[in-house]
Amino acid sequence: MRKLLLLCSIVLLALGMTSCRSAKNLEIRDLLHHSNCNQQNVYSYTIDSLPIPLHDRQISPLVQNKLSYNNLNMANAIGILDLVTRFVELRQHPKPADDLAYRLEILELKQAIDHKINMSSLEISAISSEMDCEEERTSQVANYLVGKIRAKESKLTVAAIVVGALGAILTEGVIKDEGASHVVGISTGVAEATFGVMMLMNDQSTDFYHKRNALRDVWYGSPTSLNFPAAVWYYLNYADPQNGIDQSLREQIVKKWMSFGQITKESEEEMVALYFGEGGRYSSEQLENRADMYDQLESNINLMKQDLKALSLELEKL
Repeated sequence: MRKLLLLCSIVLLALGMTSCRSAKNLEIRDLLHHSNCNQQNVYSYTIDSLPIPLHDRQISPLVQNKLSYNNLNMANAIGILDLVTRFVELRQHPKPADDLAYRLEILELKQAIDHKINMSSLEISAISSEMDCEEERTSQVANYLVGKIRAKESKLTVAAIVVGALGAILTEGVIKDEGASHVVGISTGVAEATFGVMMLMNDQSTDFYHKRNALRDVWYGSPTSLNFPAAVWYYLNYADPQNGIDQSLREQIVKKWMSFGQITKESEEEMVALYFGEGGRYSSEQLENRADMYDQLESNINLMKQDLKALSLELEKL
């Protein structure tokens, strides 16, 4: 019996020492504290620099008849609505082929519009790649912690099997004294239960920091953003209930975070401080959750490219 208790103590001590190792001692310290996902793209603009909401602008009836509401809003977001208006007006009132001034103006407008669409596409790709990079950075640390959890789980499982088998051998054949046999049986049962509880409570955590935090801007809905260019920020925040856009994309994202339990009312204060601050102590589950939030944000930003393509195709048909 003493040997059994000694074995259990050694196994528990070894596991206890393993569980005390902190993930903050990882060799990936730079990954935990610093991010290279942003290449010094700090967007600095004022509220006046943002596009005027489409429903507050005077739109030419001719343009309204030629372009869909979504395409008009996209043109407004990237700052080419006036160019598009002039382009549509010229195309609807063609002049003779030998009118060089007319042809030159059409060509210049088309080049200016295409250039702006291409530059906006690159800008969207840049911010989308940053969101994807942050997602991957977070997922990498989460996967590392999950690996440590599984490794510890395996050790606990092996320990439980060893203790259970040793207890069965001792109680069934080695120990002849009935009283001692009961004590050994109880001891091994307690040891196995302890390993089971340790498996249920098995989790790893680490310090994870994010001074630049795009999720913070999405959550709080600030008038301007250092993390998103003006066109993208306008696109994410645009809403016009009169045209069926009751909630902006940003509001829809926040609503999904709440509806699907990524941010819960019970622990909202703690989660908001962790996710939308500059970082702190994360569990593996919280890191996976944060990565999912970045993935959802990236998906919504990429929708802007679909609208850009739709605008470009519609202009080609004029």
